[in-house]
Amino acid sequence: MNIKNLRRQIDTIDSSLVRMLNQRAKISLDIARIKRKAGKSAYSPDREAEVLKKASAANKGPLGRRALEGIYREIMSGSLALDTPLRVAYFGPEATFTHLAAMKRFGSQVEYIPCHSIADVFLEVERDNADYGVIPVENSIEGAVNHTLDMLVDSELKISTQIIFDISHNLLAKCRKEEIKRVYSNPHVFGQCRIWLKENLPHAENIEVSSTTRAAQIASREKSSACIASLLAAKIYALKVIAAHIEDSPHNITRFLVVGKNDVPRSGRDKTSIMFSIKDKVGALYDILVSFKKCRINLTKIESRPSKKKAWDYYFFVDLDGHKDDARVKKALNEVERKTKFFKVLGSYPVAD
Repeated sequence: MNIKNLRRQIDTIDSSLVRMLNQRAKISLDIARIKRKAGKSAYSPDREAEVLKKASAANKGPLGRRALEGIYREIMSGSLALDTPLRVAYFGPEATFTHLAAMKRFGSQVEYIPCHSIADVFLEVERDNADYGVIPVENSIEGAVNHTLDMLVDSELKISTQIIFDISHNLLAKCRKEEIKRVYSNPHVFGQCRIWLKENLPHAENIEVSSTTRAAQIASREKSSACIASLLAAKIYALKVIAAHIEDSPHNITRFLVVGKNDVPRSGRDKTSIMFSIKDKVGALYDILVSFKKCRINLTKIESRPSKKKAWDYYFFVDLDGHKDDARVKKALNEVERKTKFFKVLGSYPVAD
């Protein structure tokens, strides 16, 4: 069979794909209208997880799982944009890793709103200027993003889903590596590239700025300067990639949270985030952990933060397997609430791969 005949087959398949995609989009639009009348968000993390799971199970190749998920993200993003375009606030200007993570979750067909601070992301959603907000919560190397944890204490917003994003850092500049005298980036990024910078640019000054995008802006116009930023930033600000993948650890992963106003139904593979403060007595934290053990609940993370209301008073942030409406989880949470001074469910949401 020659190329001409094979291309004719592709053309036939493409015609069928376009027709079926538009049929799917019309049905999605009908669902969105029904949801809007009921006062519900068109975006459903639980349904999204179900669609991706079914698509992955039906996939026999040669397309890989990630490629197929990327296609479906854009299909769902385009469908969401047909009704009332989804508005997503995120921390940082364009081309930051939070922006990239938001695009990974919501696709290219939604309205993105950059915010100067994590607090501003929460405000945009609380004031209904955005449907959802995306903020970083922890990095596999640098640990928790404390400002996000602090905001979750008082905010009424719920965690709707999470985004697991592989972070790759790149040295970008308009000059040659030998000419670099200053390197700009976010403080967290410098913490993730310490060894590489020490070995490769030991005499360059490391200058902290608010974001990797701000770093790229400076490097694009300042002589003998470089930045550590994303490949998208290199494209936007016309910078050359001097060195790619300069992070010290190959397992550099950042977890982002998506916050919104609504609870998320069970997807079948969920996690729940809670926070609490304990009573001032011997064994208080141990008693709480025993409650989870009795109900056979696996805890995947525990983090403490000063309450800032009283000296030596702490909030504990805990992630656990299961949905808050699961019988065993509900039993454990009810028991924990009785044993704590302050208790709050931050949200139940689908587990991200």
